[in-house]
Amino acid sequence: MTRSLDEWLQWQERLHPQAIDLGLDRVRAVATRLGLPDAQPVTLTIAGTNGKGSSAHLAALIYREAGYRVGLYTSPHLLRYNERVRIDGQEADDAALCRAFEAIEAQRGDIRLTYFEFGTLAALWLFREAAVDVQVLEVGLGGRLDAVNLVNADAALITSIGIDHTDWLGPDRDSIAREKAGIFRPERPAIVAEPGPPPALIEVASACGARLQRLGVDFGFEPRPAGFDWWSAQGRLSELPSPGLSGLAQLRNAAGVLAAVEALQPRCAVPEDRLRRALPQLRLPGRCERRGRFLLDVAHNEQAAQVLAEALRQPGLPGPRVLVLGMLVDKPHAAFLAALAGGFDSLVLVSLPPPRGLDAATLAERIGGQDGVRCCDNMPAALTAARELAGDDGSIIVSGSFLTVAAAAPLIHDAGSC
Repeated sequence: MTRSLDEWLQWQERLHPQAIDLGLDRVRAVATRLGLPDAQPVTLTIAGTNGKGSSAHLAALIYREAGYRVGLYTSPHLLRYNERVRIDGQEADDAALCRAFEAIEAQRGDIRLTYFEFGTLAALWLFREAAVDVQVLEVGLGGRLDAVNLVNADAALITSIGIDHTDWLGPDRDSIAREKAGIFRPERPAIVAEPGPPPALIEVASACGARLQRLGVDFGFEPRPAGFDWWSAQGRLSELPSPGLSGLAQLRNAAGVLAAVEALQPRCAVPEDRLRRALPQLRLPGRCERRGRFLLDVAHNEQAAQVLAEALRQPGLPGPRVLVLGMLVDKPHAAFLAALAGGFDSLVLVSLPPPRGLDAATLAERIGGQDGVRCCDNMPAALTAARELAGDDGSIIVSGSFLTVAAAAPLIHDAGSC
């Protein structure tokens, strides 16, 4: 039976009774039937609460600039499923994804795969088909039991450790760090760009024999007026250009990526001039993305809100500022908004679809029922309200989740309209 991409995705959502079912046994069994573990290019796996997406895109950019054929796997997508799988910077088309899904289905047997597991196997299958030299894999959730971890990566990078997905990863940073450190491998580089990692992360790295490299200890960065310096035990790179995404968090992410690239130099050499060319090219839709007077950011936890707050303190976003906020049920709603305090003048809450999305009225209750808040049932109404509050000269910030930004982005057509 021939299925379209949409039909495949809808079918995958129904195949497994749970949307999330962490564990490697099922996905590894199907990967073995597909012969995927036998054909592994140089692999960098990236985990973290925040920053893993931009880090993955930067690593892929660097290797592409150095002349390598690169596969990049990220999640979730913003507007199109195809965004998750890129080969040499190009999204996989519908036909390629369907071809991969057909190959997986032919070998799956009676094993029930989740939507994410299907996608992970499809990415690895397409990377093998394309004979990529390097694959950069972003972990979906946690690390130890995430489907991406079926690959024995040549280097692993952890960008940050914050409180998120506590139902799956544990209630505190130590528990979460232990899960994320599950991507480390014996005798292989384990890069940690989290400035103050919990003790559990160090313990896991030591227990498995990984070659731990820590920000501020084994490598680091120093901001400069026009960029930054980066250093490690091997030397120093001075006056590097800033990443195309601005902010201190992006410098920290870039420092971790450069450490991973340095660790993999014996396998995939990258000249310094290629690093310099790649850094300013970094762009990522929905990450502090400016569209005229709109700023779109997929921040959805407290740590990410703090990074967004830093961006809002920079000049160039005139007032009055209106925040359009939509969030998922399981996020720290009050803490998220508190982190943005002072960064906006008016607040518009928008409902997101169930089961994971929160309706605007309930979100208003969870953030403490602030005065003057407007609640809207859908994004067109929320953007209309935001434009009224911002006037002709103000700015509109859209944030709270991938779903929020995905709903707004198609409605924002130019610098001033929606």
